[in-house]
Amino acid sequence: MSNEGGVRTIHRRTPESAAMLANVKRAMSITAALNRLTFNDADEVRALFSELIGKKVDESFLLIPPFYTAGGDEIRVGRNVFVNQNCTFYDLGGLDIGDDVMIGPNVSLITASHPLEPSERRAVTIGRPIVIERNVWIAAGATIIGGVTVGENSVVAAGSVVTRDVPPNTLVGGNPARVIRSIGD
Repeated sequence: MSNEGGVRTIHRRTPESAAMLANVKRAMSITAALNRLTFNDADEVRALFSELIGKKVDESFLLIPPFYTAGGDEIRVGRNVFVNQNCTFYDLGGLDIGDDVMIGPNVSLITASHPLEPSERRAVTIGRPIVIERNVWIAAGATIIGGVTVGENSVVAAGSVVTRDVPPNTLVGGNPARVIRSIGD
């Protein structure tokens, strides 16, 4: 495994890949329990999510199940974060979510990928971090891929696929997402 410049590379059939698989199994067990809960079980959702990420989340954190992840231990969330239902966070590369972030339903934050070269695709998993800065709104059905930072106060429009950094105070949309306009006071 290497971790150069925030990029995490895990090769097949190594102790690191075995640890990754064990972590996926752990996360699936926790999310199965979490996904049996409802909106009215907010305290239990927070407790299970805290177990999943290995750190107690703030009382202001709200997640509406179902929720999916392939690890969980690389997710960090700030205060007053809202995650709507049916979101998927693949956090191998690290996923930092700042304070006051709103994440709509069916959003995918995917830090993991594979090489383009066919002969290497199944042999290597690559994780690149995603950073969601303070007061961001990610609307329904958006996908953000690894290596991206979404700047403070920005909005990612519904259905967008974000492949590049989003400047602060910006509305982006489309596939691939492009700057639509500046926003702010």
